[in-house]
Amino acid sequence: MNIGQLINQIILMFCLMLIGVLINKLEFMHSQTSSDLTNVLLYIVSPCLIINAFEQQYSSSRIKQFLLAVVGVFLLYIVEIIIARFIFGRLKNQNLRRITQYGSIYSNAGFMGIPLTSSLFGSEGVFFAVVSLAAFNIFSWTQGVSLFKDNNNGTVEKTDWRQVILNPNIIAIFLGIIFFMFAIKIPSIPNQVIKYVGSINTPLSMIVIGNSLANIKFSRNMLNKEIGLTILLRNLIFPIIGIVLLKLLGVNGIAFYTTIVMAACPVAGLVVLFTLQVDGDTAPAISLMSLSTILSLITIPVVFALGSVL
Repeated sequence: MNIGQLINQIILMFCLMLIGVLINKLEFMHSQTSSDLTNVLLYIVSPCLIINAFEQQYSSSRIKQFLLAVVGVFLLYIVEIIIARFIFGRLKNQNLRRITQYGSIYSNAGFMGIPLTSSLFGSEGVFFAVVSLAAFNIFSWTQGVSLFKDNNNGTVEKTDWRQVILNPNIIAIFLGIIFFMFAIKIPSIPNQVIKYVGSINTPLSMIVIGNSLANIKFSRNMLNKEIGLTILLRNLIFPIIGIVLLKLLGVNGIAFYTTIVMAACPVAGLVVLFTLQVDGDTAPAISLMSLSTILSLITIPVVFALGSVL
């Protein structure tokens, strides 16, 4: 695959986002509708797409690349957590400290990464993308959540592992792996239902993102040095570190390109939700998410190009 194909796909996804903006301006989608569609995407559409991705012929070489990608992605998260804590962990503003750490570490793997890899590489791309998606869910709902439960006195609430294990995407990944390893075939009608539901993931995800961006009023006050540095880390620096780690581990082909595309995705929208849950100021989180998303239309192709030449 060449960089031109990626740019074309980015432009296509941007056009789908614009449809979401148009829908918002025409007032066809209200906040409750957007919230409901988000839940449909996260808990129904995405798991169907994941299960469908594992419907492939067993291959030892594919499993090897899958496991190498697992090691690479988990190492990358550990590196990101250490660097983010070193850079932002001493900020006096607790709200900004939480937002910058979470925003620099966690990408929009589900909403933007999965649709993009699905469009670029089909079900084989999603097969490898689930590594990044699983790691995102595991780390985000443990270390990520703990950032917003960390009080000024240093106490942190215990992680609810049930919330992690019972996440529909994690369940879908485990089911998919079982189906793949034991060559289990899903009956025809349920299989078609899963494929049809999973196929709406890309357009619906982009429309929901576009609808969310349409509610944001851009101004110079949205960007400060902390937000700028967070975007630089999330959109460029951390994905480049990911490229180096994957190259050193010997990850190649679709497994490599899928993983770096997932790593190059913009800030996860959960940063806004988590900030709301602790009654924090959401303005920096919204600024970070929206600016990172818009800039990713440029930075994702840049990261992909670097992955091709390094």
